[in-house]
Amino acid sequence: MVSRRRALATLGLAALAPQVAFAQGATKRGSAATTTLRVAFPVAETGFDPAATSDLYSDHVQRAIFETLYGFDYLARPYKRVPRTAAALPLVEDGGRTWTFRVRPGIHFADDPVFKGTKRELTAHDYVYAWKRLLDPRVRSPYSWYLQGKIVEADGVLDAAKKTGRLDYDAPMEGLAAVDRHTIRVRLKEPDYILPGYLCSSPMAAVAREVIEHYGDTNGWAMDHPVGTGPFRLASWRRGQQIVLDANPGFRDERYPEPPVAANRKAFGAVIGRPLPLADRIEVSIMEEANPRLLAFESNALDYVNLPTELTDHALDRSNRLKPAYAGRGVTLQRLTQPALQYAYFNMQDATVGGLEKDKIALRRAVAMAFNNQELIDVVYQGQAIRATQPIPPDVTGHDDKLDMSVRYDPASARALLDKFGYVDRSGDGFREMPDGKPLTLVMASTPTTRDREIDEIWQRNLKAVGIRVDFMKQKWPDLLKMGKAGQLQMWRVGWINAYGEGDAFAQLLYGGNIGQTNYSRFDLPAYDDLYRQSRMLPDGPERTALYRRMAELVGAYNPWVLHVYTIENTLVQPWVQGYRKNAYWEHPWAYIGIDATRLAQK
Repeated sequence: MVSRRRALATLGLAALAPQVAFAQGATKRGSAATTTLRVAFPVAETGFDPAATSDLYSDHVQRAIFETLYGFDYLARPYKRVPRTAAALPLVEDGGRTWTFRVRPGIHFADDPVFKGTKRELTAHDYVYAWKRLLDPRVRSPYSWYLQGKIVEADGVLDAAKKTGRLDYDAPMEGLAAVDRHTIRVRLKEPDYILPGYLCSSPMAAVAREVIEHYGDTNGWAMDHPVGTGPFRLASWRRGQQIVLDANPGFRDERYPEPPVAANRKAFGAVIGRPLPLADRIEVSIMEEANPRLLAFESNALDYVNLPTELTDHALDRSNRLKPAYAGRGVTLQRLTQPALQYAYFNMQDATVGGLEKDKIALRRAVAMAFNNQELIDVVYQGQAIRATQPIPPDVTGHDDKLDMSVRYDPASARALLDKFGYVDRSGDGFREMPDGKPLTLVMASTPTTRDREIDEIWQRNLKAVGIRVDFMKQKWPDLLKMGKAGQLQMWRVGWINAYGEGDAFAQLLYGGNIGQTNYSRFDLPAYDDLYRQSRMLPDGPERTALYRRMAELVGAYNPWVLHVYTIENTLVQPWVQGYRKNAYWEHPWAYIGIDATRLAQK
């Protein structure tokens, strides 16, 4: 089995992606051959510290290593939040201002030399420490907004930290404390009904203080030495090439769940009740180009793959069913509309495209009107996307089915709007100048992938049709991420996916308080910020949805974004993969995915 699979991996990838090196041969854990799950990421990771990273691909790995108090039931549909390391759902008091959490006793961190040979139990103090790290000015966490300005009697400690550059983690905060070894109490200045969602996302996962202090760098980040309580631990890491995780031998006795719907017993019968994780090893290869990823799957070198949208017609027919070449091999298809938004943002502090003046708003709106979203859907996404109508995607709390504030493709009106506000071609070269006569050139950030080059061509062609010149600044994704946070990009096409089931995940992207964190557009509008703060104090329902609608209307009025699409994701799964069920909020639930070695050996 092992030699055949190794040969297939080599055959499928050697000429296409020499930088990807699959593990050679089987390793041993005890007396049994290790079962290995092989997957690929299309984008490189940045590191594995939950407080310091903000990219999706690092987060996939972090969620296998670290654990939050709460998560989503793996098999339940509709999705529901359930305790993970918590003993029960939180106790909520004082109208949503006081939250009490009980940590389940008997959970331990993975073994590490820093623990000096003793079993290190997870405690309430580990969560309190992790959450304080989000507020530490030295850490500069992109998720400080989860708690910033919200904790009762934290201001004094945080003001001192800003002056010294270091947070005193032992200084008491009344609003964030471990009441005892397994009890956490959070007291908030105002009600926050989004907090349960945050508690499902990895920035709120527990970390051990001694690990961070021993392995952390000058920023207080421990990016290359993650130690958590989860089902896997980091075995090896070659940046931008390969990530290998091994099963945590000290992971507690957790079992594959009983499906909540009896009809699903047949699909998951082989793994129900088995100890987690089902696989002994995860090998993640970074493969930025779409063709090598699909070819690796076809050669059996990957166990499942998210079908690249630009290659949809290779695997699916016009009815979005698997073509016979795949179905005949026993490959299965799982698909869903992601809780995600693809958009292009303008830097609102940029001298060319930023600002709230009428001429700047007109420029941004004209750019949005000039872009043919349907061409993007047809050509790049091959129909596997839906035109975005508002910042919050369908099936996410706060989405309003009756709202459509998107800007329609209308190049004639775009040209007329530009003419009206003085963006005209004075030099006669076919491209417009600024109202003051200076050259008008937009600069859009883009990665050097085939997919992005294809999107660049659509942008360039569409903007040229209305007389706007656009150049593309090519950089790798991790570099663009840093530049975006620092406000160094004029425009960039990005995506955001909701990991905690709330419309807040998208509304916060334009909150002024999140500039330098998740608000890449650096949009700063008091009216929007007031509505956003109000939305947090309301439970999910019509009142909060109405606030999200008003925020969306402001986005439509000022155009800090060009809305693109909500994506449909198709995942191809090999016939020997067991236990996999596609999950909108958990793209790589590795603990629940196993390999049928007997069936694999037959391929």
